Amino acid sequence: MKRKAIVTGITGQDGAYLSKFLLEKGYEVYGVVRRSSHFGVADHRLRWLGINNDINVIDGNLSDLSSLIRAVAQVKPDEVYNLAAQSFVASSWQQPVLTANITAVGVANMLEAVRIAAPEARFYQASSSEMFGKIQEAAQSETTPFYPRSPYAVAKLYGHWITVNYRESFNMHASSGILFNHESPLRGIEFVTRKVTDAVARIKLGLAMELKLGNIDAKRDWGHAKDYVVAMWMMLQQDQADDYVIATGRTTTVRDMCRIAFTHVGLTMDDYLSIDPNLFRPAEVDILLGNPEKARKTLGWEPSTTLEEMITEMVDADLARLTAK
Repeated sequence: MKRKAIVTGITGQDGAYLSKFLLEKGYEVYGVVRRSSHFGVADHRLRWLGINNDINVIDGNLSDLSSLIRAVAQVKPDEVYNLAAQSFVASSWQQPVLTANITAVGVANMLEAVRIAAPEARFYQASSSEMFGKIQEAAQSETTPFYPRSPYAVAKLYGHWITVNYRESFNMHASSGILFNHESPLRGIEFVTRKVTDAVARIKLGLAMELKLGNIDAKRDWGHAKDYVVAMWMMLQQDQADDYVIATGRTTTVRDMCRIAFTHVGLTMDDYLSIDPNLFRPAEVDILLGNPEKARKTLGWEPSTTLEEMITEMVDADLARLTAK
């Protein structure tokens, strides 16, 4: 029989790539999707990957435990991947309660649904490098203390620790992936990498004249989402559940990431980039750099895409999108 997987956040970047990967592995994939009159718009990432007709969609909402119990009871999954969240850091200052309800308490709801309706299922929680925040070590590993610097990061930290608690309290196979920044052509336009690649494409095509950013000296450890979803799956194939940092081990400034994008299309970054003080965060995370040694040794996971390859792929995809319009 085919293995079954439930994916929350299936219409997001990671959900789409993970679903494609699972389908290629022979899984039946079920996506828990909150009711919306705009699903035909929301599933554009699944359509972009050509898998929209291969997904089984179930109505559900992380804020509604009863809907999650029904979904899990209906599917009886072998694996559950909880990727849904209010995932935009900047918005979390404007919507802190919503972020807490979905990104934090929603994890407890999903874990409780699995505990009640499918206790043998293996559970994956999407934790975040933002939990490290004001970093306590130069390279962050599974043992680095957390110091969250945004409502989003605080909510993610609750989701992370409640997953650990359910693993230890109920003997559930529940793992967390502490994923550092991971991008792709499917990234939302509100995230800095996609904001940059879309603007570079527009400038190249004569559709824009400027790229406005905030703190371009912030450093991030960027990888490709299609590599990172493989690590999620690998975690649930282990005999013992555990938590893993997933990262490239390389950090780059936003400034240098921009330079890669502009150089790819033959433009000089300084001619088009301007700094907008309104785009600075209330509390900045200056640098994130992951230490993925545990994932390499235990899972055998390695990133396969460089930052340069990823950014040029994203610029080319945005050029193609804009040209098609």
